[in-house]
Amino acid sequence: MLLVNHSPRLADLDDAAVLELREHPAITHKTRGQAYRVHRALAELGHTGQPRQPHGVTAQPVEGASSDWMRWVDRWRATSTLTPRALQGYYGVLAKVGRWLATEHTGITGPEDWTRQTCASWVARVNSMTLGEFIQRHDALDEGRLGEPLSARTRSGHLNAVRTFFRDCQEWEWIPRRFDPARALACPRSLLALIGPDPRTIADDVWAKPLWAGLNLEPDDLPSNPSGLFYPITLIRALTLSWLFSGLRSDEIMRLRVGCVRWQHDGARPPGDSDGVLAQGRVCLLDVPVHKTGTAFTKPVDPVLGKALETWQAERRAQPAMPDRKTGERVEFLFAHRARPVGKSYLNRTIIPALCAKAGVPTADARGNITSHRARSTIASQLYNAKEPMTLFELQAWLNHRSPETTQHYAKITPNTLARAYTDAGYFARNVRAIEVLVDRDAVTSGAAAAGEPWQYYDLGHGYCTYTFFEQCPHRMACARCDFYTPKASSKAGLLEAKDNLQQMLANIPLSDEEQAAIDDGQAALHQLLERLVDTPTPAGPTPRELAVPATATLLPITPVSGNQSSAQRPSASR
Repeated sequence: MLLVNHSPRLADLDDAAVLELREHPAITHKTRGQAYRVHRALAELGHTGQPRQPHGVTAQPVEGASSDWMRWVDRWRATSTLTPRALQGYYGVLAKVGRWLATEHTGITGPEDWTRQTCASWVARVNSMTLGEFIQRHDALDEGRLGEPLSARTRSGHLNAVRTFFRDCQEWEWIPRRFDPARALACPRSLLALIGPDPRTIADDVWAKPLWAGLNLEPDDLPSNPSGLFYPITLIRALTLSWLFSGLRSDEIMRLRVGCVRWQHDGARPPGDSDGVLAQGRVCLLDVPVHKTGTAFTKPVDPVLGKALETWQAERRAQPAMPDRKTGERVEFLFAHRARPVGKSYLNRTIIPALCAKAGVPTADARGNITSHRARSTIASQLYNAKEPMTLFELQAWLNHRSPETTQHYAKITPNTLARAYTDAGYFARNVRAIEVLVDRDAVTSGAAAAGEPWQYYDLGHGYCTYTFFEQCPHRMACARCDFYTPKASSKAGLLEAKDNLQQMLANIPLSDEEQAAIDDGQAALHQLLERLVDTPTPAGPTPRELAVPATATLLPITPVSGNQSSAQRPSASR
């Protein structure tokens, strides 16, 4: 800035010169925030006035929009109680609306001119909007992405900004209530279907490696400058373990207060602690400040995290109290160094890449980059799928969600847990049973089976069935004793059982609901099955009524299928 100003004297950098320099082509979009910091430093030295825009936002006149529309927007921004960051985003969207009105609806210059038809046009335009449309500066965008459709969340944000603007204007009685913004500017259902919550859990085998790296973190694993690490290693370890074990959002971690760790001392057993878990000092309690969805709360965490936080707190030098951007009160942040809190992006830009490099895992997987918030969903999923899992309401309290519906998005059931539950449910065993089959090897080897002689015999308990397609016979569970039936009391059955070259096997057969009831519920269900099949022809031709089947019948000796048995025929243990 001194070079561009052609003067080495700071006194020559007055307000007009600084504002002009901040718009100079040599000051790019990426370094404009640094120019804002220089402006603040000059103001503290008394050379300039304080910059007007907070957070490094450069004051730029909005181009392409009607001045009447922007006066309404400026008035709303000066009155709204939203946070500065939210106001900054909403202001950019409303500036887009002004350019859209100047291009496609020239007769509308203020919010009082909007109708339901105007709202419908804006919703339709947002739904088809692409990157780079109705913006003032294109140099901050990647040229390769210009023309790409906006993401679903971005489109929803555009509609939400305009919806909030009109809702406030109507509530403050600035404009007449001509339509309901909640309905006229609502997100289309097709758009909402693309936005659903999707916590991106990290695979257990991948997550275990950064976890090991965090427990064994050394100064050499982190980037440094010629003076060494910018932050003390004890601070970095405490911050790392907070990410790995606390299940907190990054904003909550950075805003932890001094004295946030509390231990239950020996001998002090609270009411209801019959096992003395807390009295043994195995659990520490972490006080979490106010966050984006709820008030302050206390949660149990692993003692490893508690010891790391206490170690850093013991080494931490006295720091001045700083304002909390959530509550506005001045507090002592635990993660503060050199009179400044740790940067919000330090976790994502420094610690997580260092852990991935030490663990030998990529910084991204199929679900995207490994970020600070992905640890929260991963820890919640592991607690929900543990050997002794936390219930949904316990996990809701640990995560401090307002609704269990939000917790359900985080508590993902792993495929292994789902497979184990599916196996325990016994779906295959419930619908399939095993029946003993005798195979006459003499008939097979002699060629008699090829000539049409029986060679396999299904054991019915009271006799044998020689029908080849036994699993397709409708009378298999209530045998009608047709020509394929051989009673065990007959001489033929005795000769069969006397053969030495018999092979005993088990065959799995699928069961219908009526057949399953005949096995599970007993004789009454069997009678119902007999009555239903009384006029159904047998494989030999005649029906059970023609064969005069008795009213009572013997159940088949069918046994449940074990968990490790397949649907193919397997030799029995007596083979």
